[in-house]
Amino acid sequence: MTSSPRFQDLSKEAARLRQAFETAGQGQVFRFWDQLSDAGKESLLEGAAEVDLVEVADLVQVHLGGEQPETVDFSRLQPAPYRALPGHAREEEQWEAARRRGEEALRQGKVAAFTVAGGQGTRLGYEGPKGTFGVTPVQQKSLFQVFAEKILAARRRYRASIPWFILTSHANHEQTEGFFRDHQFFGLPEEDVMFFRQGRMPAVDFDGKIILQSKDQIAMSPDGHGGSLRALCRSGAVARMEARGIEVISYGQVDNPLVQLIDPTFIGFHLGQESEMSSKMLPKAYPGEKVGVFVLSEGNMMVVEYSDLSDELAERRDASGELVFLSGSIAIHLLATSFVKRMGVGDGRGATALPFHRADKKVPTVDAAGEPVKPAEANGVKFEMFVFDAFPFAANPVVIETRREDEFSPVKNAEGLDSPVTCRHDQQKQWARWLEAAGVEVETDAAGVPAFALEVSPLFACDERSFVQAWSSLEPKPELRDGLVLE
Repeated sequence: MTSSPRFQDLSKEAARLRQAFETAGQGQVFRFWDQLSDAGKESLLEGAAEVDLVEVADLVQVHLGGEQPETVDFSRLQPAPYRALPGHAREEEQWEAARRRGEEALRQGKVAAFTVAGGQGTRLGYEGPKGTFGVTPVQQKSLFQVFAEKILAARRRYRASIPWFILTSHANHEQTEGFFRDHQFFGLPEEDVMFFRQGRMPAVDFDGKIILQSKDQIAMSPDGHGGSLRALCRSGAVARMEARGIEVISYGQVDNPLVQLIDPTFIGFHLGQESEMSSKMLPKAYPGEKVGVFVLSEGNMMVVEYSDLSDELAERRDASGELVFLSGSIAIHLLATSFVKRMGVGDGRGATALPFHRADKKVPTVDAAGEPVKPAEANGVKFEMFVFDAFPFAANPVVIETRREDEFSPVKNAEGLDSPVTCRHDQQKQWARWLEAAGVEVETDAAGVPAFALEVSPLFACDERSFVQAWSSLEPKPELRDGLVLE
């Protein structure tokens, strides 16, 4: 077989990697090597070069070997403290002071936006990166456009540069970049938008052996949203932030268009408490709601996955009848840039390393002859990190309350709960409330959805306060009609 020029350049790397995998007891990854074309060999080498064999060995030892990962003593959990929404004048003053502090940080250019956007629209029945999905009720603006307009509006309001860092995946990186180029970055300066890929981890079988997805591909999967911290460091994003004087990273996930990506009040509380990591919570709608829960464990703030919380704990109530473990996590965070650097730099095995979690999955693979196999049941283990596992390492963590109707309506499923229909309704209900706050009577159904199709661009208003101000300045006032768009 004659090698291509590129493969000739990689021959030494091939020998090095094959020897490393053999030494680590993972030589089976190369068992079809002699059957591969040059392109196939290059594909396998590219995947192998991503694998940290020492890290894989450690994970196999912990999750499949004799060691056991550290576990939480659920009998000693306590509800985490949080700053409730203001209920009287003194608290209103504190929230207003936080807002002013956050606005000053924004004017000084100390804040960056960060969106985790590695997912595809598969569960929505949509082909393409989830961020390109049309989510608004009238103009069908994509999730990416909604966030871009929120950032652009904040840049104009505070007359400041707010860079946007977007975490993609190997599956959608090129499509995501192309989508932004096709839409001229939605009015944002191209140099202020940075894309970088999420890290990947190899799947292993129950004996700890790395699984081949095909003869020339290792079965790789994203390393979880917790991997975003080391991706920020490894991509050079944190270095760029430091060079620009960025102190606060505003973290949000791409599937939730209601999130206030740039929230000066949240930023103000975070900075005022000198917090390294802050989050928003909302009261759980019911005991079994599928959101993580903020708790204290041995005095440390942490988030427990809903699937790990027993029914007894989830349903426990206090003397007033309120859920004890009430604080639901909705993946809205602020992170100090210095904290991300501390958590994300290194080999993943230090004292401040995020733990990996085990997930048993059906992993497509090949048989001894190299023929494709689609397993009927779990045949392997995937490893992923969760960003909220950083809480125990953070100094002065802060949790503040937000309203579900103002900031949480994710798009996850094609139908039913958390679907495009429910999300568009929630957007319209929010805008109807804003109109009513501005003194406009709006006809709605029993659920609060307006009787006419309505859409408000973030460039017109980003919250109730800014909407009332913008509406009051409109002359003449627009007619409330079907398909009304304010931008």
